Amino acid sequence: MSTTSEIKGKLTFAVTVMVSATLCISVLVMVFALIAGLWAAEVDNAEIFKLISPAFQTIIGGFIGLLAGVKLSHDEDEPRKDCPEC
Repeated sequence: MSTTSEIKGKLTFAVTVMVSATLCISVLVMVFALIAGLWAAEVDNAEIFKLISPAFQTIIGGFIGLLAGVKLSHDEDEPRKDCPEC
């Protein structure tokens, strides 16, 4: 039987991997859309940058915040080893 901390560690790792993979896929798709839009003759490049830039920043910021939150809250329940009073 696994302890609660082992299960929490495995779950944290699984969530981190899923979020990281989703972030990588999202970034790659946006970069490919940007590149495809740069060479498409019927698309204005300024419009592509206007459309993709806010979405790109929102997705990147959201996923990085989620990853930071997962990593920071991972050891929340365990007592600190460097502080005997804690």
